[in-house]
Amino acid sequence: MLRVENLCVGYGDAMALTDISFEIGDGELVAIVGPNGAGKTTLVNAIARFLPVRSGTISLQGESIVRLTPQQLSALGVAIIPEGRRLFASMTVEENLELGCYRPDVRRHRRDGLETTYAMFPILCERRHQIAGTLSGGQQQMVAFARALMARPRLLLIDEPSLGLAPVIIKQVFDVIAQINATGVSILLIEQNATKALDVAQRAYVLDCGQVVATGTPQDLRNRPEIGAAYLGHGH
Repeated sequence: MLRVENLCVGYGDAMALTDISFEIGDGELVAIVGPNGAGKTTLVNAIARFLPVRSGTISLQGESIVRLTPQQLSALGVAIIPEGRRLFASMTVEENLELGCYRPDVRRHRRDGLETTYAMFPILCERRHQIAGTLSGGQQQMVAFARALMARPRLLLIDEPSLGLAPVIIKQVFDVIAQINATGVSILLIEQNATKALDVAQRAYVLDCGQVVATGTPQDLRNRPEIGAAYLGHGH
């Protein structure tokens, strides 16, 4: 589905990412974990085509996407749930959701999209006429998920979904991520909360100082003492 090879991204003279390589198979949920400042958001923004690439390749279904705009990438079935949610706070829940299906090919599925989305997020159906900015943080995160799903994505990029949320809400968020993946959507999950990310991922990559320092299944990574101590908050 997605393949990143030897990716380098920088800001001015400073390199933010150096020789990053990873891949996501069809229907797979892959997590990129690592500490704050590791380069995780830079990585997702480069894949989403918000940032230019210095060198290396990013390909979707075997075709390079390095020269595409974010709009062109969206048309290929890629959606992003950005860090901080970025809802239109003064618009209603349903108006925010409808922005997810602005592309003509998706627009004709608007009604089905709303039905499916409200079935997955019943609270949003109840609150569909409420101003999005008045929702709780957890409910706003659900709106961000629902808006992305309205675009009928094949690949979903999720950036730091647990940021600023209470533990009980974080559990709900990760349950939703697993539920979306179970419908066949491929997911790249960028997450500082490595423990939660490894609970839902099939494979994971650990990013630190702009480089991949470890990769494997969640069980592989948990069983490595140096990874556990440095990134998962536990020693052996």
